[in-house]
Amino acid sequence: MSYESVIAEMRESALNLLQSLSKEQIKKITYPFLDAERVYWYYAPINRHGLPLRDMSSSQKSLAFELMKTGLSERGDLKANQIIQHEKILGKIEKEAEIIMWERDPTLYFFTIFGDPTDDIEPWGWRVEGHHLSLHFSIWANDILSITPSFFGANPARVQSGTHEGLEVLAPRQSLALELMQSLDPAQSKKALIFDEAPADILTFSSARASLPKEEGLKATNMSQTQKNILKNIVEEYIGEYRSEIASGIVSKWTENIDTIHLAWGGGNQVGDPHYYRLHGGTFLIEYDNIQNGANHIHSVWRDVDNDFAVDVLRDHLLLYHIT
Repeated sequence: MSYESVIAEMRESALNLLQSLSKEQIKKITYPFLDAERVYWYYAPINRHGLPLRDMSSSQKSLAFELMKTGLSERGDLKANQIIQHEKILGKIEKEAEIIMWERDPTLYFFTIFGDPTDDIEPWGWRVEGHHLSLHFSIWANDILSITPSFFGANPARVQSGTHEGLEVLAPRQSLALELMQSLDPAQSKKALIFDEAPADILTFSSARASLPKEEGLKATNMSQTQKNILKNIVEEYIGEYRSEIASGIVSKWTENIDTIHLAWGGGNQVGDPHYYRLHGGTFLIEYDNIQNGANHIHSVWRDVDNDFAVDVLRDHLLLYHIT
């Protein structure tokens, strides 16, 4: 399928969902594209705006998941659905431990559509968000302006017991990074390690704009080719959650410019150690941590420092066409 066909499919799926909704549901799911709500995002379990799966009929839920599927690869769609269903596993764990922190409910995932999908003159977009999942798409005519921030999380990172024992939704994000860190020689490790102890969470949190110091850690130019290949695999692991028509150019851009990326590490480098890593080069940023719940709780995000929520593209457009 062509890039333009993917956008057409995305637009059609958004319209199919909208056309299935009542007036009250449409009030919940729709916002103007430039509304501040579009850049207000969280990966924690909180009350959100938008239309939750809980308030949809079975057929509407199917249409909502079809929309989500239009942006993701088969692998990414599987992971997103596993993260949603993971709430059942987490809810059972917390109930058995007599720790009730939040209602763990797979229907508390919210869909939001920004702007008018039928309009080619102005941009539009859509979002899927709930605990440990946050997906954002910004579209203008026949172009996808942005697909970041992109957040995937898992608690437990590895299910320890029960029917789903052994399930690790985000396993490669950990295993590839540990493999890379363990491959470093002492001098490389010293350069990569920027925190003796892993920080409490990803440092950019759920900020509307990612803000970090200049690149830190071990630059890829100081890695062997084998190590660079592992680094490329980590990049592909994150961006490859999206359909190849959308993601292939982005993957190529950063794997071809892998020497610009720095690896920054915090904490230990063995399974079970609390650990954090960051891949940062120019506008490209990945953050990951596995610290909470005995280092069995993953947060991971891919961001574009300049163009999350398409703000850079939109700023250029406003300067060119709307300021007199």
